[in-house]
Amino acid sequence: MKRGDRPVAWPTDPIRWPSLAADALPAAVIFLVTLGPGQVLSRGEPWTLLLQVALTAPLLWRRRAPLTVFCAVGAAAAVQWAAGVQLPADVALLVALYTVVAHRPWRWALTAALVLEAGVVLAAARWAPPGQFPFSVAALTAMAAVAVTTGLWARARRAYVASLEHDREQRARLAVAEERARMTRDMHDIVTHNLSVMVALADGAAHVRHRAPERAADAMERIAGIGRQALEDMRRSLGADEPGAGEFGAGPAERADASRHPAPGIDQLGPLADRMRAAGLPTSLRVAGDPGTIPAAAQLTVYRLTQEALTNTLRHAPGATAEVRVRLTPRRAEVEIVDDGRPGRAADGTPGRGLTGMRERVAAYDGTLHAGPVPGGGWRVAADLNLTGERGP
Repeated sequence: MKRGDRPVAWPTDPIRWPSLAADALPAAVIFLVTLGPGQVLSRGEPWTLLLQVALTAPLLWRRRAPLTVFCAVGAAAAVQWAAGVQLPADVALLVALYTVVAHRPWRWALTAALVLEAGVVLAAARWAPPGQFPFSVAALTAMAAVAVTTGLWARARRAYVASLEHDREQRARLAVAEERARMTRDMHDIVTHNLSVMVALADGAAHVRHRAPERAADAMERIAGIGRQALEDMRRSLGADEPGAGEFGAGPAERADASRHPAPGIDQLGPLADRMRAAGLPTSLRVAGDPGTIPAAAQLTVYRLTQEALTNTLRHAPGATAEVRVRLTPRRAEVEIVDDGRPGRAADGTPGRGLTGMRERVAAYDGTLHAGPVPGGGWRVAADLNLTGERGP
């Protein structure tokens, strides 16, 4: 799912229950500060102390039950108003309002703000000095607005953090998917190519084993070499140098051997053509330009494209010949593979896995790929890679 598929919802509940101690601290601070001289203790009336407790104690559960706490504090404030007692602990109403705005849907936040504003008007009507009613309403409303604004900021910050986490998870899933796609392409290229060549060599060895046993023995040696090379390529593709690489993971000696054999590039096109010729596909190769100017990842892409195209010719066009032409510049790499067979392959509009993999490799370089029949017979694969902003194979 892409982020644009649906809006990221603002979180309305804490991810986990907050610690009671974390909410006890502000409740205790409000309770103690508003007990000051001339406020509660100096009155000497137990019921005012009970009102003080009723206003501040619910804050212990403010993030667990924001609406319930707001209603409880509001009820205590209503009793206080009816009794005609002014208590500085009324600031607990602002804390409760902030919590509702920060942790509950907007409709409840709006309702709580309107309720508190009604309380502001009633409090100003009862306790504002003569002629100061508008000023008292404005001052108390400003305090409520600060609580609402702070709650909205906290809500937006939590939503932003949640969106960052969502994006991080999305990037991780995309990275895993891209890595799986890369491994699938590499496994297809490695297994298909090497098995096709090995089968062709084995068929040839079986055909000449009585008339030319030395040729059969040479073919078997080639098969063994190709098999070892295929295992080495698979270890490299699966990340055998990393811990937990799986059943293809290599030991220290094998890892050291793999480090001496880097991923194939343009210099390995010659041995690739030799293997194809040995398997029965006459292959010519022409390389124009300096391979040293081409990044290693782009060289691997050129190699895999050539490997896949030649393997398809070997499998689907027996008796054909193939020609590979590579043109290299510091800005572009062009590769063209043409054969003269009459293959019964899928049309360009219905690609198989191999052609899909080639398109993905070329797309990583903002390049173009053309694959299709040649007028008069044969098949042509042509790729043009843009090396000015390559992103890798």
